[in-house]
Amino acid sequence: MTEEGERRAATLQAASSVLVVVDLQDRLVPAIEDHEAVVARAGILVKAAEILAIPVVFTEHFPEKIGPTVAAVTTQGPGRQVFRKEHFNACDEPGFTTLMADLGRPQAIVCGTEAHVCVLQTALGLVGLGYQTAVVEDASGSRKAPDREAGFRRLAVSGVTPVTSEMVVFEWAARGGTDDFRALHALIK
Repeated sequence: MTEEGERRAATLQAASSVLVVVDLQDRLVPAIEDHEAVVARAGILVKAAEILAIPVVFTEHFPEKIGPTVAAVTTQGPGRQVFRKEHFNACDEPGFTTLMADLGRPQAIVCGTEAHVCVLQTALGLVGLGYQTAVVEDASGSRKAPDREAGFRRLAVSGVTPVTSEMVVFEWAARGGTDDFRALHALIK
């Protein structure tokens, strides 16, 4: 198997992951198709990350105009970081790649809005930096379904692994029968 194939085939691991929540902001989210489900699934991922001490990076695109991250997904945990950005690709923003490198985790799990713009460009940027990158399809959205689906198709052929929130939670859990698993399982029941 090639190095890229090994990187794409690797199981998501809590100790190797960082969750990147892209632009789930107050004034943008209501325009997103099926936004309640997108926010609910992103919230599950954030809570799972808290349980497993996985760092969470929230990007906010021009928060003074679009607002902060929606309260339903924010966390006050020690691994929480908010990163203001102007570029659609967070990796093009000064300081973002340093922030990610300082976390020292090779797997980036990405969700948010819009799937075909900021999520797409940030995920492609992370792949370009060598991160094993997965985009959580049920926790990512766009204003229009055709844009969302085109974004996911492009990601899939660009070295980004498509996943769902349940896939991520169960891979992070790795096994049943633990206190962490019971807490995680309660999130997705």
